[in-house]
Amino acid sequence: MQDTMQDTTQELILIHEADGVLELRFNRPEKKNAITGAMYDALTAALLDAAERPAVRVVLIAAEGETFTAGNDIKDFLTMTGGLSDTPASRFIHTIAAFNKPLVAAVNGPAIGIGTTLLLHCDLVYASPEASLSVPFVDLGLVPEAGSSLLLPLRVGFARAAELLLLGEAMDADAALAAGLVNAIISSDTLRGHAREKAQKLAAKPPSALAATRALMRGELGTLHAHMRQESVVFSKALKGAEAREAFTAFLERRKPNLDGAAPPIASVA
Repeated sequence: MQDTMQDTTQELILIHEADGVLELRFNRPEKKNAITGAMYDALTAALLDAAERPAVRVVLIAAEGETFTAGNDIKDFLTMTGGLSDTPASRFIHTIAAFNKPLVAAVNGPAIGIGTTLLLHCDLVYASPEASLSVPFVDLGLVPEAGSSLLLPLRVGFARAAELLLLGEAMDADAALAAGLVNAIISSDTLRGHAREKAQKLAAKPPSALAATRALMRGELGTLHAHMRQESVVFSKALKGAEAREAFTAFLERRKPNLDGAAPPIASVA
């Protein structure tokens, strides 16, 4: 199959396609691969294009540097004026949730926020020993996204999901493997090659049978997308609240947030 390279130091999402595998790599290591709106748009465009092209059989998500991704760029949150549903991040999470081909991930370090929740939509996840998964939304005055408040309890059970989503505690690679969130722990120097090899094995299989099996495993997606829309409503309300604004400001100022006089609980529905 055709081998195309778009790897340039100016691009924040590197794209490499070969042997039926489209590889998307975060390329903002100096900012711990924090994802901007433009990066989300690039990821969404690549996934939509891949979904339509028979030459692409599998998508592999990886990263440059020592951090998979620090999650959404906090500065984008501070400048956001509308709801979450109007954002590049929302378009990305709905696109990856509906993606119709196998997704493989190579997690080479901390995967924070969306860095962890996007993995819930991947079929195979490989992690380095340095990897860790965390979803500290509550610490930022926010709520889970990308369907994680539904998918995490289903995947790991309520108790472990509560540690991740309520306490915001990070899960190291060994714990993630034990919980079933990653398939294997691979040394950092061979991680991407191992994930690419598995992606190529998937790409060599009968595509219709692979897609049908994947769809049967995932089940009906309507419930997931409805739950994601509900998360988006609550997330948007939280994003405009005093807790989130204080948490974001404290994060940027490298101090603990002042949460005295906390606001009333946010309703779980619109």
